Amino acid sequence: MPNATNRILRTAAARADFLESGRSGAAGVPDIVAASWERSQAAGVDHSQPCTDFSDEIDTGSLLMRCARPVLRQLGTDVGDTPMVIALTDSRARVIQRIDTSGAVGRLLDRVNFAPGFRYSEDSMGTNGVGTVFEAGQPISVVGPEHFAENLQTFACTGAPIIDPVTRRIEGVLDISTLSTGWSPLMHTLVKAAAKDIARNLLLDRSQSQQAIFDTYIQIDAKAGRQAVLAFGDSVFMANAAAQALFSSAEQQLLRDHAIFMMGRRDKASDTIALPDDRLVTLRGTRILVGSEVAGLVVIAEIASAPRFGLPGDFDEHVLPQIAIAGHSSSRVVGDLTRQQHQSVAVGSTPAWVRACEQVRQVLTENQPAVVIGESGSGKFTLVAEIFHDAFPDARSVSIDACQIVDEGDTDVDLDTMLAGQAGPTLFIIRNIDQASTEGAEQISNILRALAEHEEPTWCVATLSDSSLDSDLPFQMLLSHFEVAITVPPLRLRTDDLPQIVASVLRQIAPERRVRLSPAAMRVVSRYSWPRNVTQLTEALQHALRQRPVGEIQEQDLPGYCQTTVSHNLTPLEQAERDAIVAALREFDGNRVAAAAHLGMARSSLYRKLRTYGITA
Repeated sequence: MPNATNRILRTAAARADFLESGRSGAAGVPDIVAASWERSQAAGVDHSQPCTDFSDEIDTGSLLMRCARPVLRQLGTDVGDTPMVIALTDSRARVIQRIDTSGAVGRLLDRVNFAPGFRYSEDSMGTNGVGTVFEAGQPISVVGPEHFAENLQTFACTGAPIIDPVTRRIEGVLDISTLSTGWSPLMHTLVKAAAKDIARNLLLDRSQSQQAIFDTYIQIDAKAGRQAVLAFGDSVFMANAAAQALFSSAEQQLLRDHAIFMMGRRDKASDTIALPDDRLVTLRGTRILVGSEVAGLVVIAEIASAPRFGLPGDFDEHVLPQIAIAGHSSSRVVGDLTRQQHQSVAVGSTPAWVRACEQVRQVLTENQPAVVIGESGSGKFTLVAEIFHDAFPDARSVSIDACQIVDEGDTDVDLDTMLAGQAGPTLFIIRNIDQASTEGAEQISNILRALAEHEEPTWCVATLSDSSLDSDLPFQMLLSHFEVAITVPPLRLRTDDLPQIVASVLRQIAPERRVRLSPAAMRVVSRYSWPRNVTQLTEALQHALRQRPVGEIQEQDLPGYCQTTVSHNLTPLEQAERDAIVAALREFDGNRVAAAAHLGMARSSLYRKLRTYGITA
């Protein structure tokens, strides 16, 4: 691996120059690493032997840990015997869980205190795959001498932030660490996919809990008569009419604060609280539990004459099933597609789509290297992967993203590392080859040559955006490795398939909810051009579900841009104006005169903008 060795030597020399002369000495080092070195130095990190602090107060029963557990378990299974350590940290960069697939790597990491309870923030340990992820807010690989601290340079660590889909805060970091000699760009793709799986579980867990709180509130309120009923949970607060009449807003807040306090005190859940006007209030009701954690509380609040301790029958318990998403995305990177749980989006009867499916099935059956061409988001990767695993259910698939190879400079991709512990028939899908740099294309070419000589059965398919076909980008040098080209039609040419596709996407993003599109909403979906194809359709349906989480999605629940047929990309200002016009037309039931007056716009101007933006609402 001469390229990798040269890169390590150059980075080591640059680090030595940096320690001697500052930022100017870090020439040739990625900006994100050089910036981290500067922050580490400014924080006073000892570059030879940094030290960190330990805490025994880490929460191993937290929401993050609960949602990460099935993904970590699946990830540990997927990587098999590959020598590495998988670690999860909390929002304070403290390691809360570690899985060792290699005892040797684990023992080496013990020596640098990369273990549960220890904090790996950048200001204590310097540049690393945990703390630097928090600082940069994006996935990062830190290999060998890219670490600021000398005692970490034996290792390569790749970390990705776990971003809460609701709050958008970084709740923790998922990190994969191994010896620097065993690092592969695939680890970057793998850790990103697994971090997204955990984030998805955070949303599913919260949605499940909130739905349970809401259902319980409705049931108790229906039986409570004129009694005051309140519900509390993460981002949930509801009070019926009786509660609002009996307690002021400030008093309701006091009850909420006390209920949150009670949620952690299962030994004495029913209690009495004194309000500022000296009234005593007792609470009883139902706790919503996920595992051993109280996710919510629905209470009946009653005025009491004297304080009392809780009785065993005061609170029922509603125990929710554990979230058990076993790493859908990450499994596709290093394993099969978990087809028993996966809802196919490779469906349809449009002739061009059926023809593409047949061609993909044929090249996979005959094991011909193929390039699949289509617009961004049109389902190229999904189509190939699903047809492959349908035809070869015992085989596995590996995704290689050309962007990630580019991000890692001229690192030599080690095919043996990719295949370590994973013998057997394998499909390699090289995604977005048109986005590879010259160096990245050369590495992909090396991969393709190595795959052609590999002893185990292998298939190789690449995906390519059709917008790059007439360019002179570096991917052109790769086309000689392929024998067949297959074109996947865009979503706008598959109008007959849209009902099936919409239903399939809804099953994916809301797997246990009864949701569907109304006929009017489906007409809006059918009219729109979907320039980003299935990716944009998924985003639009996610938006609609935030407006109407259950039941029949209406046309007004869809994003405003779905009401347009504009043929050019709008500027941010034009997008804002378009959305304001659509909102006004909806508010006034399509009355253009009233909408123009509301917007402070002449009717002639409104009509002109309706034509310009292709608004059909």
